[in-house]
Amino acid sequence: MTDKLIIFDTTLRDGEQSPGASMTKEEKLRIARQLERLRVDVIEAGFAASSNGDFEAVKAIADTIKDCTVCSLARANERDITRAAEALKGAQRARIHTFIATSPLHMEKKLRMTPDQVYEQARAAVRLARNLCPDVEFSPEDGYRSEIDFLCRVLEAVIEEGATTINIPDTVGYAIPELYGEFIRTLRERIPNSDKAIWSVHCHNDLGMAVANSLAGVKIGGARQVECTINGLGERAGNCALEEVVMAVKTRRDYFGLEVGIDTTQIVPASRLVSQTTGFVVQPNKAVVGANAFAHASGIHQDGVLKARDTYEIMRAEDVGWSANKIVLGKLSGRNAFKQRLQELGIVMESESELNAAFAKFKELADRKAEIFDEDIIALVSDESVTPEKERYALVSLSQHSETGERPHARVVFTIDGKEYVGEADGNGPVDASIKAIESHVKSGAELLLYSVNAITSGSTESQGEVTIRLQHGGRVVNGVGADPDIVVASAKAYLAALTKLHSNVERVAAQG
Repeated sequence: MTDKLIIFDTTLRDGEQSPGASMTKEEKLRIARQLERLRVDVIEAGFAASSNGDFEAVKAIADTIKDCTVCSLARANERDITRAAEALKGAQRARIHTFIATSPLHMEKKLRMTPDQVYEQARAAVRLARNLCPDVEFSPEDGYRSEIDFLCRVLEAVIEEGATTINIPDTVGYAIPELYGEFIRTLRERIPNSDKAIWSVHCHNDLGMAVANSLAGVKIGGARQVECTINGLGERAGNCALEEVVMAVKTRRDYFGLEVGIDTTQIVPASRLVSQTTGFVVQPNKAVVGANAFAHASGIHQDGVLKARDTYEIMRAEDVGWSANKIVLGKLSGRNAFKQRLQELGIVMESESELNAAFAKFKELADRKAEIFDEDIIALVSDESVTPEKERYALVSLSQHSETGERPHARVVFTIDGKEYVGEADGNGPVDASIKAIESHVKSGAELLLYSVNAITSGSTESQGEVTIRLQHGGRVVNGVGADPDIVVASAKAYLAALTKLHSNVERVAAQG
């Protein structure tokens, strides 16, 4: 006998709390569509009450997604809960996820509330949410560090008020697998009405054990929902990684005895899209979705894999979405072939004009690069799927000169709100010179926190380079991503993309949970 493990994806809410990972409504909607293709059970679309921008993003996702439950986070107060319900009106299946801290430390230092006040507020919040939505999840923030007697009292009360899912967050990543699993089992055994709700786990990766803790919560504790993110994205050290939990349960079905509804062939496309959108590069040795996840360097390993694949591989690369046939298109490929490949990659064009613009970019790239790979197309379309706001700063042209013994010089032509400007500067290298040329006019005053270069495809000097630049100014942290066969050009694109986000009016208020 097997039963279902519910996959609750919080990439668009908790994942977005990574510094610099905030997304526009259009970016969130694109990822939500991919999560629907991945067939996650629940998409936590955002925190509707945190800003008008997040409200509109949650609403757009609720109005668009048909095959997943769409969820909004809400603090345990009337304003947040009613705002969440309003944003979710168009959803075919909606969930309100409300929370309040229950650990002594959080109640005293953060909430400045007594345990009795927290108890009453939790009850009232779930009661209100249940009147507005039949599917209500409750989370005791910092639940793992809460006193168990008080936690049992609160959870029994919220189940009585109609909570259908009870989530136990390890908010600060403090848990150890065996202890966390036993903690959830103890709660379920001690709370009389525990069988009236589905139990869920939400683990952070501060000690590198988010996936192990989540699986212990499932196996030992009896939880049947895991809250996770694509690539383990999230604040601090991140969240439980969806791809690792899903493949652990599928690969070790003999041990877990659980089914998941995920279409695993969509895992790698989802990973790439989230990485491209947020600018958070996936480390090469990352399980399941890293570039080296299915690579074998050892001669002994290579020999074994060639003789019998399962000697060293417990999963097949194609089962999680790695393409066996990497080369897909070239210079002579037509518009229909390009459109067909977009469909195969799960990329949806909103209009003919967007498709035409993407195809024009493809032909331009094909003139410069003989072989176009899936990764190139994803990068190209990510670059193309821009809003007018995203185009506030745009690169027109770049020329630079550098030679041994001479200080590099760059001349950059770019537009700001459609008006053309020219900047020139020397620098320590061509990239430095190009960025200083842009800054000679913009004078943003931003601090450069990160400069990262990643080859979009491996094994060729013809590969496109993907550059991520992270800027900070006035307490705001943003990422800009640019792709081009010329690293200097990619760097200028990334810097201008970061400046656009830095000067965007989109609000982002970090949630808790």
